[in-house]
Amino acid sequence: MDSTLLYASIHETEIPVFLASPIAHAAQNTHKHLTIILVSPSFDLSWNSIQQLLTFVYVQATKVAQDRNRILMQIDVLLHIPNTAIPESVSSPDVVFRVEGDSVQLPPELSSFSQHTIPRGSHPIAPTPAEVATLSRFPVVALGGTFDHLHAGHKILLSMGAWLASEKLIVGVTDDALLVRKAHAEVLESLSARITSVRTFLNTFRPGLVYDIVPINDVYGPTGWDPNIQALVVSKETASGAASIASHRAEHGLPALETFTIDVISATETNISNDNPDYMKQAKMSSTYIREWIVNHKQ
Repeated sequence: MDSTLLYASIHETEIPVFLASPIAHAAQNTHKHLTIILVSPSFDLSWNSIQQLLTFVYVQATKVAQDRNRILMQIDVLLHIPNTAIPESVSSPDVVFRVEGDSVQLPPELSSFSQHTIPRGSHPIAPTPAEVATLSRFPVVALGGTFDHLHAGHKILLSMGAWLASEKLIVGVTDDALLVRKAHAEVLESLSARITSVRTFLNTFRPGLVYDIVPINDVYGPTGWDPNIQALVVSKETASGAASIASHRAEHGLPALETFTIDVISATETNISNDNPDYMKQAKMSSTYIREWIVNHKQ
């Protein structure tokens, strides 16, 4: 099927390893777009626990998509509280997958679609306890990136930024002029396309926030001059950029930023712990790999 949706309730106190099999089943039967909606009465978890939850689910689906050579398949993971509206931007699925024994009711917006029940997976590994602690939020949060051919690594970064912000998320998107030396730049998405993809995903993941998505021509972007930003989200491999931003803000008398770091993932690993930059560059989920696949696929 072109578009499917998996709607499943979870316990916030553990990583839902029982979903590995249902997620794999949903991904195997999807060609273009899989939306996974995780349902819980609350997601009052620590930064690390929210990140672990998102990365676990994204990796389960992504490794199936890559194994089947569906490199451009879109995967979206959303967090949903019962009796709240499903975002309008959620596409109409060909089928809604449910997990056997899941008693949570489908919201009205999804109840009219065809449904299919998937057996609940076993627990091949012990569930990882989650840290139940309310996440401290900041009014204005910033992050940046190229965001070419938006993939799971991008979406985790954007999701964590949106989850951290209480009012506004500023997203700097690298301008086209800085990307001409990128590998396979001829298939790199335009700035306008990348900004549209970022905005569409964020409005789906967490509607209601203000999203200020702007082109950037240097490492700083709005963090180089905006005194109202309180927090910065970076990936492990771009921590040096966070250090440069901290020095720049100190030199210009701007308030220091609270920095939050997300792990770097691959199609099979939720955390690439190897500190070798070359290894990380080769192993991580990347837009470069996607562009190379597009070029080879066309040939």
